[in-house]
Amino acid sequence: MLNLVEGTLLVRTAREAIESYLSGGQLNTPSASSPSLMEPLGVFVTLLDNSAGRVLRGCIGNPFPGKPLLRQTAISAVEAATLDPRFEPVRLDEMNQIILEVTVLSPPEQVEVSNPLKLRDEIVVGRHGIIVNGVGQRGLLLPQVAVEEGFNSEEFLSQCCLKAGLLPDAWLARKVQVSRFEGQVFSEERPGGPVLEKKLLNLGYRQ
Repeated sequence: MLNLVEGTLLVRTAREAIESYLSGGQLNTPSASSPSLMEPLGVFVTLLDNSAGRVLRGCIGNPFPGKPLLRQTAISAVEAATLDPRFEPVRLDEMNQIILEVTVLSPPEQVEVSNPLKLRDEIVVGRHGIIVNGVGQRGLLLPQVAVEEGFNSEEFLSQCCLKAGLLPDAWLARKVQVSRFEGQVFSEERPGGPVLEKKLLNLGYRQ
């Protein structure tokens, strides 16, 4: 678990990386005094358009990084702002309307069950994010997605299958692998404003 000081540095690094890149500068990473920020942890950076009610403006990350967390945060931030295929690249003049959210991931673990139906009992809404792998396709949903959308564990699995380009009930097939991870979320209260740790609701709710 990271503390708020470390989480704040991650969010500030994400914003500075995007604004520097969009201004034509280099992608620089600040030095980290915390050993936790030098670990190769998975991370996703989410951009939310505050002027439109915090709608998604971009989200990209890496659950299996080979780089230190602080560096990977800077890279993912720029990619979320410029390479998310669902959106036009972010403009520099938009950054005063965008809230940044950084989700640090625990190492994913494959969920082993005797019956695929039992996957529903192994995914805790509000605690787990999931990765679905099958027939060369992969989908990932962060823990906050299930909470924000009001999904139960079965709906969460189905939506992750759809994101992977699979049928919604593909998680019932034994050839499809499901992994879970936990996420720690740090978010700006407003664009460029104070950073808080986002506590997910419904913790412990399964179905």
